[in-house]
Amino acid sequence: MRKALRWLLAFTVLLGTLGAAGTAGAATAAPADIKDRLLAIPGMSLIEEKPYTGYRFFVLNFTQPVDHRHPDRGTFQQRITVLHKDTSRPTVFYTSGYNVSTNPSRREPTQIVDGNQVSLEYRYFTPSRPAPADWSKLDIWQAASDQHRVYQALKSVYSANWLATGGSKGGMTATYYERFYPRDMDGVVAYVAPNDVVNNEDSAYDRFFTTVGTKECRDRLNAVQREALVRREPLEKRYATFAADGGYTFGTVGSLDKAYEAVVLDYVWGFWQYNGPDCDSIPADAAHASDDAIWDSVDTISGFSAYTDQGLEQYTPYYYQAGTQLGSPTIHFPHIERRLIRYGYQPPRNFVPRSIPMRFQPGAMRDVDTWVRHHARHMLFVYGQNDPWGAERFRPGAGARDSYVFTAPGMNHGANVAGLVADQRTLATARILDWAGVASPNVQSDPAAAKPLARFDARLDVRDVEREPALRP
Repeated sequence: MRKALRWLLAFTVLLGTLGAAGTAGAATAAPADIKDRLLAIPGMSLIEEKPYTGYRFFVLNFTQPVDHRHPDRGTFQQRITVLHKDTSRPTVFYTSGYNVSTNPSRREPTQIVDGNQVSLEYRYFTPSRPAPADWSKLDIWQAASDQHRVYQALKSVYSANWLATGGSKGGMTATYYERFYPRDMDGVVAYVAPNDVVNNEDSAYDRFFTTVGTKECRDRLNAVQREALVRREPLEKRYATFAADGGYTFGTVGSLDKAYEAVVLDYVWGFWQYNGPDCDSIPADAAHASDDAIWDSVDTISGFSAYTDQGLEQYTPYYYQAGTQLGSPTIHFPHIERRLIRYGYQPPRNFVPRSIPMRFQPGAMRDVDTWVRHHARHMLFVYGQNDPWGAERFRPGAGARDSYVFTAPGMNHGANVAGLVADQRTLATARILDWAGVASPNVQSDPAAAKPLARFDARLDVRDVEREPALRP
């Protein structure tokens, strides 16, 4: 009996020892701090970490090849940010298509899925620009390959589902990424993404401006725009003073006169893109309004600094892409006599320094459009009823699966899922949750039950329009 008890005691001690060893081993193998895990990724370096309650927020550099087809031909540092919640949560991959913000923010899909967010600065937007810059390597495939490499680098850390998103040029970027790397993401949410398939055919925009809003509002806007051209001489004198006082120059566009007309011709488009439908702020009787009233209205909506060298410099990568692949709109102005318009909508070539060569590739957008129509999978496109950029939009066709195009009534370039009518809002939310792998059984059986998983945070959840001055998506 004693021998049996001694054996039982010895066995119990052995089990305890093994348990303790297992616990110690588990402690040793516990995941490292998230910052250490991120910085262990080859090519990743820390710029700064900023605190935010409930998250870790990192601003990072990631080494990218200048040319993904020839990665041995030079590299550059591309900024990314990581809003970290938990490695077990889904991750939203966001880009604006321009610079990246270095302050914590959470895009709508990130709030919906209560996940992490990785944000990427688009290549060639400073400081994410090779030096010297080979502009021929700025195209939609190279940019999609940037995203692909970031995803590959981070997937081992954030192993749950991923969604791509972006607004305007960022929505275009998310779509192009899906076209070239359709196996990376589990879903795409593209907001207000223009789709200029045939660059020289822009009648859809002309039709849009004949019906948007009320006739009274359209007439008021058209009258101010026309009056700004009627008063070109006195207002250009004011523009010259404005430029001298602000140190603005016009070397890229060519002249103050060209810049002035470009600002004025952006006026109606800019109003509907970012303002509206309330026209109360627009001078009611343009012909009898003061020069100050006309100037102030145009400056508020279009911005007289937009086509100066200083205003254009930051956006050289956008205009380069518009003039080589993306396309750009050209509209008519039937309410303005031809004698008042000297240049019309100017091509992107006019807004890029002449030292940078450009050649348009007409097949680039047609390729993406064809792919979306026939192969879109788990893609959601959201547009605003009053947004001019939605006049030419993506339209998944018969070959698409589980993909949708919704229009938010009364909204402009800030359209989002929250602004959709009730049944579309809940359906869109349910699909986003499902693609992210976090839809509850209740939501799976009844999309009407779908709602964002994270509470709204007034500081973190950016609901402002992704505003870019002048005629830019």
